[in-house]
Amino acid sequence: MTAVRIPPVAAEVVATRPGTPLAGSVAVDGSKNAALPLLAAAAALHRPVHMGNVPANTDVETMLTLLQQAGWHTARPLSDPHTTVILPSDKPQPGPDPEIATRIRASYYLVPALLGAYGRARLPWPGGCRIGERGMEQHFKVYERFGDGTTVNDRGYLVEAAAARTGTVSIMLPFRSRCASIAALLRAVVAGRPLQLGLPNLSPEVLSVVEALQTAGWQCRVSKSLLTLAPSPSAPVETIAWKVPGDKIEAGTLACAVAATGGDARICGVRGDDVAPLISALRWLGVSAGTEDDVLTVRAQDTRPTSRPLRAVASLAPGGLDADFEPPLMALALTRSGTHLFSDTINPGRHGNLLPQFARLGAEIHELSPTKCRLTGPQQLTGAGVETANP
Repeated sequence: MTAVRIPPVAAEVVATRPGTPLAGSVAVDGSKNAALPLLAAAAALHRPVHMGNVPANTDVETMLTLLQQAGWHTARPLSDPHTTVILPSDKPQPGPDPEIATRIRASYYLVPALLGAYGRARLPWPGGCRIGERGMEQHFKVYERFGDGTTVNDRGYLVEAAAARTGTVSIMLPFRSRCASIAALLRAVVAGRPLQLGLPNLSPEVLSVVEALQTAGWQCRVSKSLLTLAPSPSAPVETIAWKVPGDKIEAGTLACAVAATGGDARICGVRGDDVAPLISALRWLGVSAGTEDDVLTVRAQDTRPTSRPLRAVASLAPGGLDADFEPPLMALALTRSGTHLFSDTINPGRHGNLLPQFARLGAEIHELSPTKCRLTGPQQLTGAGVETANP
C-alpha cells in the first residue's frame, strides 16, 4: 500500500493505492492528546517549562496561540522545532480569542491556568470534534468542589475563582472522565491544595500530567480507585523539563496498516503500556506483535489465518481499549475471518461518522445500535472517496 498526497489544488486529500506490504522502521510523533493538557499544565504551574517532543499540528498551534493571547510567552528554538518553552508573564492580556478557542475541544484545559492568573476564565463552548456531544458537566462539578462559581449561556461559560482556601479537596467522579481528571489536577495545582480524586481516569494522557507534576515537585500516589496529589514541602524544582510521549494512536494506526498489508515493521517512540490493549487485539486476530524499549514490532508476513471473533469494546477502565484504536482495528478486522463486534459508548457519535465511510468502500457492517456494530470478514473493499470525521 502506498500513500500519495495530492498537490496544492486539493491539499487536504490523501490517496492510497495497492502496493507491496509495509515494511521497515518508522518513528511516531509526539502525542497531540498528551501535549495539549501538558501545555495547559505548564501554564497552570506559572513557572518556566521546557517541553520536548511537541508535535507540530493545528491543535497544538492553536493551543499555543491561546496561551499567548492569555499572557504566556511561548517559543520554539530554531535548533529544535519540537521543543517548546512556556514562560509566564505578569502583564495582563485580554485573554483567548473566542473564535480561535472554538477550533479545538482542548480549550477547556486552560480554565485552571486562567483562574490562577486572572481569577476568572471566560471561554466559548469547545469545538473541533464531530464524534458526539461530550459535555462539561463534570468539569463544572470539579470547580464547584474548589468553591468556584460557574455561569453558562448559549455562547460559552464563565468560571470565577473562589477566595483562597486551605485543606484537602475530595472529589468522587461518577465515571472515569479523562478531561475532568485533568481539570481536577490542574485546579489543585493552581490552588496549591492537596487533592483526593476518586475513580480517576488513568489513561496515558492523565498519567503524563501526573508524571510531569511529579517532576515539578508535587507528590502523587495513584491506584485504580484513588489518585492523591499534594504540594511538596521542599523548595520548588528550579528547572522543569518535560517530554511529550509518543502518539499511541499514530502507532496503533500504523500497526494495523502493517498487519492489513501482511508486512513486518518496527514502530519506534511509543511506550509499551500505552499500546498494550491494541497489541492484545492484534494477537487475538492472529498478528504477531509486541513491544520492547519503546518499539512496537508487528510481524504479519507469516500470520496464520484465524476465525476467532474480535470483541473490541472501548473502555475508560485502567488498561481498557482506547476508543481511538477502534477505527483502524475495524479496518483490519474487515480483512480477517470471523464475525467481529465493536462498541464505543464513550463517543456516541463516532459510528455515525465512521460506518458510512466504510460503506463507501463497499464494507457491509451491521449497526446494532448507535454505539455497537458487527461485521463478518474477510471482505473485499474497493477504492472510493471517504472523509475524515474532523474538519
